[in-house]
Amino acid sequence: MDIDTASETCTQVLDAISEAVIAERSFLETVLTGVLARGHVLLEDVPGTGKTLTARSVATALGLSFSRVQFTPDLLPADVTGTNIYDERDRSFEFSPGPIFANVVLADEINRAPPKTQAALLEAMEEGQVTVDGETHQLPKPFFVIATQNPVEQEGTFTLPEAQVDRFVVKSAIGYPDLDGEVELLRRRASREDQSPTIDRVLDRDSVVAIRRAPEQVRVDDDLLRYMAELTQTTRTDRRVRVGVSPRGTQRLFEASRARAVIEGRPFVTPDDIKRVAQSVLAHRLVLTPDARVEDVQKADVIRDVLDRVEVPTVE
Repeated sequence: MDIDTASETCTQVLDAISEAVIAERSFLETVLTGVLARGHVLLEDVPGTGKTLTARSVATALGLSFSRVQFTPDLLPADVTGTNIYDERDRSFEFSPGPIFANVVLADEINRAPPKTQAALLEAMEEGQVTVDGETHQLPKPFFVIATQNPVEQEGTFTLPEAQVDRFVVKSAIGYPDLDGEVELLRRRASREDQSPTIDRVLDRDSVVAIRRAPEQVRVDDDLLRYMAELTQTTRTDRRVRVGVSPRGTQRLFEASRARAVIEGRPFVTPDDIKRVAQSVLAHRLVLTPDARVEDVQKADVIRDVLDRVEVPTVE
């Protein structure tokens, strides 16, 4: 799929999702950027803003299989990956796949599960496979996780380790709708008989695989490669940061920037593409110092300052 076709398709997907989800277009573009970058998306926001609906709508618009895992403190790794079940008829064990065996997996309230269960997602998110009793099982392709977590209700939660947070290409928040958006939400609810909104399918599995290859055609000049590296290296020397963006984060910035260019319909990356994805790609990878946390420093402020400090290259 060429870039022009991919861009038009992205517009159709975003329009379809907008029919169900009341959210800023930029938020939906961020989610789609994560999909195109062949990564995973972390949504952190208060309850009732539409995180679950967003994940389900993305899966429907893309024509992919969808599975939801409600994370709870008593959830076991086997509840996610699946387990071997003994068949008395032929006296053998047969693998019973867990809910992770879907194209789009919603890990709802991921920070409510204990670390052992959270770790069960690591291999799946990074390798596209799970290992049960020494046997490896490939996950469907394409495969990506949309995880949600609640930032305000922390009782009974387990903070995601940095190693797992680093697996998410982007982290975003849907936010509250504005007044007109909330009125439109009520209008849509009043005019439909079903509780769940309907959404049209735009793509199928093969088309999704094709559109995720489109960013590979996007050109990135050497000056912009250096610009990305300078941004991430600057986070490592900021006095407010204990652990800066990892080299994996630099690669994700590169991938997300190319995906952003595809959405915009351009065969090349611009500095504006990098700036537009920098917050959602880099901020959640930072670990602040204790002093910075006491001073209520926000990770977004650090990335904003880094973008201001690093010189932007001139691209002809």
